[in-house]
Amino acid sequence: MKLPSLVWGSPQWSSVAGILAGIAALALLWSYARARTGRPVRLAAATLKALGFAALLIALVEPMLTGTRPRRGANAFVILADNSQSMLIRDGRGTPTRGEWLRDRLGKETAWKTRLEQDFDVRRYAIDSHLRAVEGFDALAFDGVGSSLGTSLQSLAKRFRGLPIAGVLVFTDGRRTDTGDLDPSQLPPIYPVIPPTRGGGRDIGVRGVSITQTNFEAAPVVLRADVATTGYRGQPIVAVVTDESGNDVERQEMTANRDDRPLSFRFQFRPEQKGLSFYRVRAFARDAEIPADADAHAGATAPPASGGADADGGEQTTANNSRLVVVDQGGGPYRVLYVSGRPDPEFGFLRRALEAEDQVGIVGLIRIARKQPKFDFRSNRRGEANPFYDGFDQSDPDLAERTDQPVLARFGTTGPDELRDGFPKTAEELYPYHAVILDDLEAAFFTADQLALLRNFVSQRGGGLMMLGGPDSFAEGRYDRTPVGELLPVYLHRTPPPGNGDAEYRLSLTREGLLQPWVRLRKTEEDERKRLDDLPRLPVLNQVRGIKPGAVVLSEARDGWGRASPALVAQPFGKGRVAAMLLGALWRWDLKRADPSDVEPRRAWRQAIRWLVADVPRRIEVTARPLADSTAPAVDLRVRVRDAQYRPLDNARVTLKITAPGGEELNLDAQPDGREAGTYAATYVTRQAGAYRVLASASAPDGSAVGQRETGWAAQPAADEFARLEPDRDWLESIASRTRGEVVDGDRLGAFVSSLSSRDAPITEPWTAPLWHQPLYFLIAIACLAGEWGIRRLNGLP
Repeated sequence: MKLPSLVWGSPQWSSVAGILAGIAALALLWSYARARTGRPVRLAAATLKALGFAALLIALVEPMLTGTRPRRGANAFVILADNSQSMLIRDGRGTPTRGEWLRDRLGKETAWKTRLEQDFDVRRYAIDSHLRAVEGFDALAFDGVGSSLGTSLQSLAKRFRGLPIAGVLVFTDGRRTDTGDLDPSQLPPIYPVIPPTRGGGRDIGVRGVSITQTNFEAAPVVLRADVATTGYRGQPIVAVVTDESGNDVERQEMTANRDDRPLSFRFQFRPEQKGLSFYRVRAFARDAEIPADADAHAGATAPPASGGADADGGEQTTANNSRLVVVDQGGGPYRVLYVSGRPDPEFGFLRRALEAEDQVGIVGLIRIARKQPKFDFRSNRRGEANPFYDGFDQSDPDLAERTDQPVLARFGTTGPDELRDGFPKTAEELYPYHAVILDDLEAAFFTADQLALLRNFVSQRGGGLMMLGGPDSFAEGRYDRTPVGELLPVYLHRTPPPGNGDAEYRLSLTREGLLQPWVRLRKTEEDERKRLDDLPRLPVLNQVRGIKPGAVVLSEARDGWGRASPALVAQPFGKGRVAAMLLGALWRWDLKRADPSDVEPRRAWRQAIRWLVADVPRRIEVTARPLADSTAPAVDLRVRVRDAQYRPLDNARVTLKITAPGGEELNLDAQPDGREAGTYAATYVTRQAGAYRVLASASAPDGSAVGQRETGWAAQPAADEFARLEPDRDWLESIASRTRGEVVDGDRLGAFVSSLSSRDAPITEPWTAPLWHQPLYFLIAIACLAGEWGIRRLNGLP
């Protein structure tokens, strides 16, 4: 708000006014110096007369107030009304809804609206899922799905860019469903008008849900739901997770203690099917259960109850009683390459462990015999072989035995050419695998190019690598100063061969290991420690010099003297991850089981393999995220496509098949994104609430298929809007202060409109008002002189 300034209209009279002021001051001092009364009385009377004379003398120089004000009709002023369903909320028994309160102030002609239209070019808009201009506010039904308040304000700023706009008067509760931050520098002054809240309502709402995909076999999905309750203190609240068929997956119950502290439910369950699936979380009072189909319908399409505490079992609305959750377990199938330096039971143990895992397949490459030097025994005859070997020549080179090459056995291959020449030599051969396990195999088995290829497999392709302990692993396998040694999470140094002596090692988990779901097998720490104490001791451990920065020790091996050494160490490396299992002969845990029905050793392998391949990138990946800066409920679909060497693939053809909640299908072509190579994007506007699926298919420039990938999202604007029912006053106050506006009291709109004449506006005009034309000015002068006269008469002064 701007204050007027004071200027002098006739400054040439200032000298005359000064002379008269001096004469008046001398006369005043002479008069009251001779007065026979107390000093306080003389001082008060003299001050009043001096003020009266000063006011009259100042009038000689014509004091004037001057300033600027918005030019009438030159500036636009926007009235923005929220038409979303949250305006149907009734905040207390017997009180009007927020929409009724809004219509009472906007739906009829009032003095403040008339004054506003006289001074400004008034524009009227309504918002729900998008922004639109309206003639008036009488027809607002408050049935809009969602409230894109932030994006609508940004859209207004774009519409009026370059045009004079003095401010935006926003009638809203601030419950927005769009995402993203606002740039206040681009916005005009915002003046929110917030409906009053009186309390007294009751409600149960699923405020937020989160999904954690774990490698913990007993519960690979952890779902957390925060349920807010108002007016249900001391009552039992039930939360239920249901699948797409409406069947209960898990049900829990908690007692509501405080309205300001949400209940936190934690569900653990294993999805029955792989791939993409949707689950619904519902919450309600135990004595007022809402059927799953009715609750889903209310949360998706029906407007909320507006009957306050008298409707819908005592709740203000049931639109926030449920939320959809997307669970994606469609990363597989995965392929793991197991390479071993000698036949041992480990590979058989691992294959049996993965028999129950339909998403992971294992391929084995096991060395049966090492390569040996080649000798040609020659006779004395020139260039001829020893006659002893006559008749043993093999004319077919493919069937001839080569003693200078290792003898390798392949298991689980998909065709006769897979691993035919041993360990892969090119990225095209190695990168189709998602993880590699090296078991008791020395570095000399690989060529220098193959060691570098393994390093790139982890750092660039994003694959997983695990090395198991043994006589030919780690430092004993001379991996120090090799590309594989660089990516291992431990520092290697030469130690005596493991297994010497009678040392046996017992496994124990560190604090970090207990916090990792893929490392532990049981739910509680006490049960996990008991399980580890019952495991057979292992005689093989590779010692290391230390742990690299960024690596985490997940388990330790303790010898008979209690000395601890790292046993399982993991770290991220580039785009992938690496684990070092320094213990060897892990198959003993399965072979020496006390109970033949105990499957925990196999479960441990399955969980470790899941962790190893969990985040490995695929050649095609698709994501679906809400579009933050859109005035409509739009979703940004992005597809990343890679070639056979997992480099970004440009000029690919990407199609998206979208399945809406009703089963309708739509095909879209994703266009290249100029900001990132190998990325293709498309935008889809959701027309209805529910579960959406999208299947992305990509083909290379030569027409060959790259792959397919499915993802999905849940459109639930009602649940988002009603996640919290109380007006978001904090956010509205923040926007107002950052745009040089203020929160306006809905009952003082007249005073606010009157104050606009003293506020900043793009187009203004100057104004002046002579101070001596103001009746108050002369009234003050007369009051001072009359006061002085009264003091003199009361004290008997002449």
